[in-house]
Amino acid sequence: DTEYDWPWYGKLVGAYFKSHPEQQEAIINVMTTEHAATKHLDATWTHFDEWYNYKELNPDIQVLLQLDESSYSGGENGNFHPIAWYHEFDGGRSFYTGLGHTEEAYDDANFRAHLVGGINYCLGRDH
Repeated sequence: DTEYDWPWYGKLVGAYFKSHPEQQEAIINVMTTEHAATKHLDATWTHFDEWYNYKELNPDIQVLLQLDESSYSGGENGNFHPIAWYHEFDGGRSFYTGLGHTEEAYDDANFRAHLVGGINYCLGRDH
């Protein structure tokens, strides 16, 4: 939630932060298991976090995880609420996840594998 006046940054990240409700559990829909950051996940994942609402989503992002807004309160992106994505940008690779706002998230093996997969994608080690 920074650099609102820097278009390059917004394109790199893939969106701008808009707001978030209180931390709570939500259902995440896994859009693909063909990516290193999601290959270990089932079709849905229930997770407790601080769920960002976004504005100015970049149409070039490839969505990995999407929130089911009916599973929690305070969502403002409707039927299209990506929470993790990737894309190629400006000669490199970008990975974004909106997860990881709690200490407990880092105790979750699924979350850690999600992060490692995203890092490996950025390094060109896996896709």
